[in-house]
Amino acid sequence: MALIPEEKRKVAVLGASPNPERYSNQAVRLLARYDYRPIPVNPAFEEIEGLTCFPNLAAIGEPVHTITLYIGPARSTSLMDEILAAGPRRIIMNPGAENDALAEAASSAGIEVVEGCTLVMLRTGLF
Repeated sequence: MALIPEEKRKVAVLGASPNPERYSNQAVRLLARYDYRPIPVNPAFEEIEGLTCFPNLAAIGEPVHTITLYIGPARSTSLMDEILAAGPRRIIMNPGAENDALAEAASSAGIEVVEGCTLVMLRTGLF
């Protein structure tokens, strides 16, 4: 496994869940296994997979390279300002999280937008 530069390791998982059957939980675990630093974000939980779960992106208090979305477009639209203010280099819109308005705003702000599955991207080396 190639070494991942530190600045690319921090990945916020927006909509993370403690339920191991949820894709967002699987993403937290797989990111860790592939030597990324998953940062769960969900106001409903204090901890996920032994990691501190932050109530929102601003609470992370440090830059993240990637935000991977596991929330639907209605929720991400209401969080658009918060997502853009976090200043990620990339936003991954997992299946069901696609949001054209957010994608357009992010692209305009110079943020790469990827419509894809974090789990597949990790397993195929495209993350």
